[in-house]
Amino acid sequence: MPNLPTDPKATHRAWLQIHLCVFLWGFTAILGKMISLPALPLVWWRMVFVVGALALIPRVWRGLRAMPLQLIGKYAGIGVLVALHWLTFYGAIKLSNASVGATCIALGTVFVALLEPVLAHARFSKRDVLLGVLVLPGVALVVGGVPSGYRLGILVGAISALLVAIFGSLNKRYVHHGDPLTVTAIELGAGTVALTLLAPLMPHLPGMAQAFPGAVFVVPGARDAVLLVVLALACTLLPFALSLAALRHMSAFAQQLAVNLEPVYAIVLAALLFGEQRELTPAFYLGVAILLGAVFLHPLLARPRPPSIVAP
Repeated sequence: MPNLPTDPKATHRAWLQIHLCVFLWGFTAILGKMISLPALPLVWWRMVFVVGALALIPRVWRGLRAMPLQLIGKYAGIGVLVALHWLTFYGAIKLSNASVGATCIALGTVFVALLEPVLAHARFSKRDVLLGVLVLPGVALVVGGVPSGYRLGILVGAISALLVAIFGSLNKRYVHHGDPLTVTAIELGAGTVALTLLAPLMPHLPGMAQAFPGAVFVVPGARDAVLLVVLALACTLLPFALSLAALRHMSAFAQQLAVNLEPVYAIVLAALLFGEQRELTPAFYLGVAILLGAVFLHPLLARPRPPSIVAP
């Protein structure tokens, strides 16, 4: 499909949208800490509440009826990747710690730089690969570095980052073919089905019993249910749909680069909301400076290019 010239106003709006998404995603770690459910039922209920809310929106059903079956199948496949990403992300945290999980997700910038040209038919950019590599020490400084002794957690976290790169690049390829809310409903609906089928098997897979202990499908209490609704609607449904809308006017790499600010928001919010006594050392501020530099340097370096035809 042709690379159409971008609207500067739309691109600016997309950057504002994705930073709002990253800010909202920063609350997921906070809510995850407040919710008493184990990781697996937490993710499952999170997706169930999102899909249930979307099922009440007539616009979603209109978009679904107008969408070709083949395209629905493609979005459903992407949704399975989203569910697997969430599973492996929480699994990496349980097998190691939150620092390792956040650090591994930063690998997604490198993976996207390499995979987006293949999966989304974008141009290969050495600049993007370089920026992707440069953000890694910034994230490591922000979350305190990657301790040794967590090999399985690091491996699962790297797989999670790879899944982010794959479904992010595929979403970029197909984002113009459907309404963002309808696409969100299909992807997270398919992800919920996949997670429902996989959940009973997870504790029996090698190493996964440690990552996903306890009963699979747990009915949340009243407090957890309220927090899950907030997590589902404010920190999942809204930013997921908004990120798809933003993806129409920015590359998958640029979006993933901005997402690297999520651990910064999470740490600051934890300090403000919980009064945690974690010391924000000079290394933290240096890491933030590296991340901010990479995020805001990218659009400045991305000079407009003449339109060209890329094979579909």
